[in-house]
Amino acid sequence: MRIALINENSQAAKNEIIYNALTKVVKPMGMEVRNYGMYTADDEAQLTYVQVGILAATLLNSGAADYVITGCGTGEGAMLACNSFPGVICGHIEDPLDAYTFSQINAGNAIAIPFAKDFGWGGELNLEYIFEKLFVEEAGLGYPRERAAIMAKNRGVLDDVRKVAFKDFGSILKELDRELVKGALSTKGFAEYFASDAKCEDIKAIVNSILK
Repeated sequence: MRIALINENSQAAKNEIIYNALTKVVKPMGMEVRNYGMYTADDEAQLTYVQVGILAATLLNSGAADYVITGCGTGEGAMLACNSFPGVICGHIEDPLDAYTFSQINAGNAIAIPFAKDFGWGGELNLEYIFEKLFVEEAGLGYPRERAAIMAKNRGVLDDVRKVAFKDFGSILKELDRELVKGALSTKGFAEYFASDAKCEDIKAIVNSILK
């Protein structure tokens, strides 16, 4: 599994703390982490939480990432922005129990964490425990286990609803404000990783046409 880490501008200073906690947990599991920034509060590329959603959706829909770890001050804005796009199921995660139940019940592919709200002494430990419970088992096994079948059925119903509710992601990228999208795709990490990691040639072509 390839995991992308994305920070927006208000919490960019915590990027190293989050990256270290994430890699400590998932690298022994054989997972790969791509750090897309922001890396510091002073980065040239300044991502808003709306742009976090655009970047997350681009990575997931193109196949450049299998999972996205992101957030903002409260986690709410980043979660809403991510869920504005097809191909993204993002949970708002505050603690390890949230992480475990989201993974087992909803089997999403992104989480948004509050990196300012209640992030104090021991904050990095809470991150480690969140990541441990998020990936401790195969996603979608159900919790409690006896409800696994109905939970899987409900996820399928939601998938069908989203197919009707959303246009294809490529069309969305083309219609969004070009400067907004260019800003979302302007991080150093995007320039470093996207071209080699993305699997969808159609989305890669659209991205290239926007960035040229």
